[in-house]
Amino acid sequence: MRRTVRTTSLLVAAALVATTAGIAQAKPEDHYSTKTPTSTGTGGAVTSVDPEASKIGLQVLKRGGNAVDAIIATAAALGVTEPYSSGIGGGGYLVVYDAGTGKVGAIDGRETAPARMPHDAFIDPGTGEPYNFTPELVTSGVSVGTPGSLATWQRALDRWGTRDLAQTLQPSVALARRGFVVDDTFRSQTLDNKDRFGAFDATRKLFLPGGDAPAVGSVFRNPDLANTYKLIAREGTRAFYRGPLADQIAQTAQHPPKRGDTTLPVPAGYLTANDLARYAVKDEEPTRVGYRGYGVYGAPPSSSGGTTVGEALNILEHFPMSKLSRDDALHHYLEAGSLAFADRNAYVGDPAYVDIPQQRLLSDDFAKTRACLVKGNRALPKPVAAGSLTSSSCGAGADVAAKPDTENVSTTNLTATDRWGNVAEYTLTIEQTGGSGMVVPGRGFLLNNELTDFTAAYDPADPNRIEGGKRPRSSISPTIVLKDRKPVLALGSPGGSTIITTVLQMLVDRIDFAMTLPEMIAAPRSSPRNTADVSSEPAFIDEYGDALAAYGHHLVPAGDAFTSAAEIGAATAIGIGPDGRLTAVSEPVRRGGGSALVVNPDR
Repeated sequence: MRRTVRTTSLLVAAALVATTAGIAQAKPEDHYSTKTPTSTGTGGAVTSVDPEASKIGLQVLKRGGNAVDAIIATAAALGVTEPYSSGIGGGGYLVVYDAGTGKVGAIDGRETAPARMPHDAFIDPGTGEPYNFTPELVTSGVSVGTPGSLATWQRALDRWGTRDLAQTLQPSVALARRGFVVDDTFRSQTLDNKDRFGAFDATRKLFLPGGDAPAVGSVFRNPDLANTYKLIAREGTRAFYRGPLADQIAQTAQHPPKRGDTTLPVPAGYLTANDLARYAVKDEEPTRVGYRGYGVYGAPPSSSGGTTVGEALNILEHFPMSKLSRDDALHHYLEAGSLAFADRNAYVGDPAYVDIPQQRLLSDDFAKTRACLVKGNRALPKPVAAGSLTSSSCGAGADVAAKPDTENVSTTNLTATDRWGNVAEYTLTIEQTGGSGMVVPGRGFLLNNELTDFTAAYDPADPNRIEGGKRPRSSISPTIVLKDRKPVLALGSPGGSTIITTVLQMLVDRIDFAMTLPEMIAAPRSSPRNTADVSSEPAFIDEYGDALAAYGHHLVPAGDAFTSAAEIGAATAIGIGPDGRLTAVSEPVRRGGGSALVVNPDR
């Protein structure tokens, strides 16, 4: 990757406008960016769900930074403008194509369980039964894992970047102080979490000033987060992982600062300052499969994204998808997704604790034993059993009992490329929309509730069982696609376990059906995850529900108990043409739409 001489930058306090926490009425002179879902041009691009964040990433590119500099600056900005889905209280996975070496690398910045977390951490000692997922686990200290985002930012800049962390954080310090204009999405997400946020003084003060969510059109400011970013810029990541801030994070998890008048149980957690001091990201080799002449690279375990997307593509390669009718092709997509999910649930977890048969799962031979089960005119009964790791004949392995899907549909995704041809794809999260609901007092950021991704009831045979120090299985699927060893597409999405199917469906729509990138990202979605009911967007049901019912697929509207939105994913993507021309896309509608920007736009 192209590198320049690194310079140390001090944050200029005089350049920052001193403000108070919370909201103010918007004025015409306040900064506001119109969302741009699609842009084409040259010279580099950045795309995210938020216009302020994308604008910051674009400025990094315009001032000589590379794709990794831009994507980390954009992620820091999302910690300000999209605090319910991302931030330094969480973790994620980054996949990067380095134009200098022609290689794809990955960083696992997943949160880890506290070292002393017991196997029965999710069992209510008062009843001997597992805690309810809501409200006990989602709003708790016991679900807080050791955050990995900040360590990911530092490692990415060290490995591929050209700027230091202080420079990279500087625009977001200013953004947190001056604020951003509240839109419908921010207000509705706040209201969805009103009971949870109201349970903690610090969260209530920041996000519910006066007892209500910020009004649409008002300006939301977060000077506490600005000060936290300034501290980290001045002292480095050690200011987060060691010292007073680390002690405060651990104290918040171990002794949740709930209000005396809340009725929420809020179980206490196990995170310690030692867990923070010992945290380390992992440099990993990405997963890779070949699909119709393309090399598809994804996030490796502890994420299940790369293995599950890759296996499903290997299954689909046995069928002439582009020659099938749309209904037939979608039937095959639904079946391949379910088969791959069965194997994900049976075999994938944190490789430091589980022997993952990754080579077998991504082999053509294994895909053949799964593809032979797909019938052209009839859906398999769900759930299907996992495949055999030893047999090469057509059939299934041992049945694996279906377990509840507890991954939440929040998270955020962003994509960047630069004038030198580097590409970065990053998905980061705090899990639940609003994470654990707990703002670290005086620090301006929410802690994650990522440990809810573990299987609640301990089973020694479950690859996603709770273990101290372990990373819970993720579905995050940042993906980079190469053709003739050059990047042609990068994409990813939030959405919990629907991330995998969103990325899979977009790849199929792009590669097999030659959809344009705007068509690919706007197409209605369905999420096959080896369940009898297939969670789908209403537009997908309206268009394909009757036809797919004839195959035996039962489509149901997407959505969960925490949001009224029946959406799947909120993706971003960048396509790179053979002449270097870029098409950057974000959602036109989902999650309020996104903002895709290029350095030199077509006119």
